[in-house]
Amino acid sequence: MKKKSFFIFLALIVSMSMVAQQNIDKVVLKSVMKRVVDWQIANPEKIKKHGELDWTNAALYVGMLDWAELTEKEDNDTSYYKWLIRIGEKNGWQMAKRMYHADDIAVGQCFADLYGKYKKERMIVPLLARTEWVVNHPSNGSFLLDYRDGSTLERWTWCDALFMAPPVYIKLYRLTGNRKYLQFMDEEYRATYNFLYDKEESLFYRDYRYFKQREANGQKVFWGRGNGWVLGGLAEMLKDLPKEADNYAFYKDLFVTLATRLAGLQGKDGYWHASLLDPDSYPSPETSATGFIVYALTYGINEGLLDRKQFLPVVMRGWQAMFDAVEPDGKLGYVQPIGADPRKVTRDMTEVYGVGAFLMAGCEIYKLITQ
Repeated sequence: MKKKSFFIFLALIVSMSMVAQQNIDKVVLKSVMKRVVDWQIANPEKIKKHGELDWTNAALYVGMLDWAELTEKEDNDTSYYKWLIRIGEKNGWQMAKRMYHADDIAVGQCFADLYGKYKKERMIVPLLARTEWVVNHPSNGSFLLDYRDGSTLERWTWCDALFMAPPVYIKLYRLTGNRKYLQFMDEEYRATYNFLYDKEESLFYRDYRYFKQREANGQKVFWGRGNGWVLGGLAEMLKDLPKEADNYAFYKDLFVTLATRLAGLQGKDGYWHASLLDPDSYPSPETSATGFIVYALTYGINEGLLDRKQFLPVVMRGWQAMFDAVEPDGKLGYVQPIGADPRKVTRDMTEVYGVGAFLMAGCEIYKLITQ
């Protein structure tokens, strides 16, 4: 049986390779995504290790939600929604512990969307309680912190935070109509943008510790997944931010600028590498950065924000690269471990946020080829 499955997978690889540059077969696409997501569910060690309310799993849940929506619509399969609901119920729909920390509210993205679908008040009450307190008692903490002490991270002082927290506040604005969520998000986001965004390079530093650091080739240190977090977060934000909102143009323009810059930094192998400006020092594939970037670029094409002719070849090369990192059993490889900077990556490395990014990208590509 295993031998048969292996040859089926090889056939899928051949089929995908033949169509990747022009068209992607939706049956092949769904088969690969299902293989990846089912492997992750059947191998929950990482999920349990991090804790179900951790930011790592929050990123997984974002991708899982996209997959759940797709499979319910296409196959009348609600099992993946049920999987997510079980996690929420098991944890009382709570956030993680730290009151201000962006990572500890990231699961609110999933819970807010589940509330939007099922309208069960218990799914959102803890999230509303957390954000109500934070908005009414905003931190004036410093952006110059000791990153060894996570309890001090009260502001969005590292670029990953721009994926974790801002979409939550926009979702709450969409669900409640209360502008205080949008105002709080905008003020905090712009503070981080002004602090971490390098206008010369059109890229985000991970945090202030990298302002003066340089790579082996003398270039500035810009982390692949870090900028992938930002671009993926912008796509999530634009999904829910009304186009008539006063700040929509700022986030749209930032999305287009960052997307254009990152598209030009794709490696010849289709991946975005751990170091964006010194890929030769980190030549191995990296699927989490690639996944978030491919997701966002595809979203941009689908929404008419990015030129299809210019960006579609970039998306196709990126998706093919990620596809090649999937093992026959569905394990996604080449995911850089948890960190804050470029590091070496090997094929055997996997992580839940990499799977989340893979599903986000795959589901957005599915829209691209079926709309």
